[in-house]
Amino acid sequence: MPSSITLLITGVSTGLLTGGASCAAVQGGLLAGAVTRRAPSPAPGPAVAKSSKSSKSSAKGPPSAHSSGAAARRGAPAASLELTAKNLAPVGAFLAGKLLSHTLLGALLGVFGDALQPSPRTQAVLLLAAGLLMVLFALDLFGVKAVARLVPRPPASFGRLLRRSAKTDSVATPALIGFATVLVPCGVTLSMELVAITSGSAVAGAAVMAGFVLGTAPLFAALGYLFRRTSRALSGRLAALTGVVVLAIAAWTMGSALQAGGWVSFSSPGKPAAASEPFTVEGGSHSGGSGGGETSAPAAPVRIDASGKQVVTLTVTDFYVPTQFTAKAGVPTTLVLHGQDSGGCARAFTIPELGVSEIVKRNGDTTVDLGTRKPGALRFSCAMGMQTGTITFQGDKA
Repeated sequence: MPSSITLLITGVSTGLLTGGASCAAVQGGLLAGAVTRRAPSPAPGPAVAKSSKSSKSSAKGPPSAHSSGAAARRGAPAASLELTAKNLAPVGAFLAGKLLSHTLLGALLGVFGDALQPSPRTQAVLLLAAGLLMVLFALDLFGVKAVARLVPRPPASFGRLLRRSAKTDSVATPALIGFATVLVPCGVTLSMELVAITSGSAVAGAAVMAGFVLGTAPLFAALGYLFRRTSRALSGRLAALTGVVVLAIAAWTMGSALQAGGWVSFSSPGKPAAASEPFTVEGGSHSGGSGGGETSAPAAPVRIDASGKQVVTLTVTDFYVPTQFTAKAGVPTTLVLHGQDSGGCARAFTIPELGVSEIVKRNGDTTVDLGTRKPGALRFSCAMGMQTGTITFQGDKA
């Protein structure tokens, strides 16, 4: 269960930081249509009765200023609370439907992850396409007519459903629309679905998707409340502001996609860990004695064992340590992924060039055979392209 809790936290943090604006750009129209519904017209009976009572009261004489003011003070808070509840009820129903559908999807992706899991570079291409799609959505929010035909729209049935919802005050309709948002994912949602696929279990997959929706909930709730209370003019300004945010997130998504595909690396290179002699750690002390196997991994990230095989050890926590290695080319090499209370997207480890995709153990070692490498750089990253690193293989100098 700890891994599921970690994935839940990962989903929540991703939703809070980037997912809200991205999903709002794609699903904002559905949200607006679901919550901006006309309240039913009040029945004439009570109004007539109230008017009748008012006329009788006026016949007896005008009420005192003190009694009128007290009544107003008693009625205002109650009316305000009732109005707030009416505004928030459809928003809550929309979010509840969205949470249910995405949690179910996450569970299914977790169960069938092995069968559905694409290669690292296929995932990167999907992320890149999602980023480009987000650019189109942003331009559409700015009112650029040239992209209007290129932007995917919800099916016509959604429009009919929204038009019918305007005639009722039931929360069932926004709940159903929220449930159907799973069919209209944004770019960040797609990246979280990839994490759910690599999670390997129904509980973990459901956790990451549920956490993501919970993370996006504050922004969706605020937008939904504004849609209920504001005019179309303010909604237009809100759309433009959302477009700016979505453009920034699109750039982030495409940058992550390029890193996830192993094509580029935007991280600043640190001091690389270099290869050392057999049984010798970088500090020069020997680890051939008792218990040396437990301490040599963190002390010597790159080492040659007694059989002449090269071992590169990458420690995985919530991050990769170190991120830069210098190893010898022409030597059989094994990469050891040393999980040390690992969590987050760092656990979904990939080497795009080799098509390697591994889920790192929370505490323990996962080995990857790199074969005998020629001189050159071999990039690795998490499945989302947020964390990257490089192993540089160098030949012997003449």
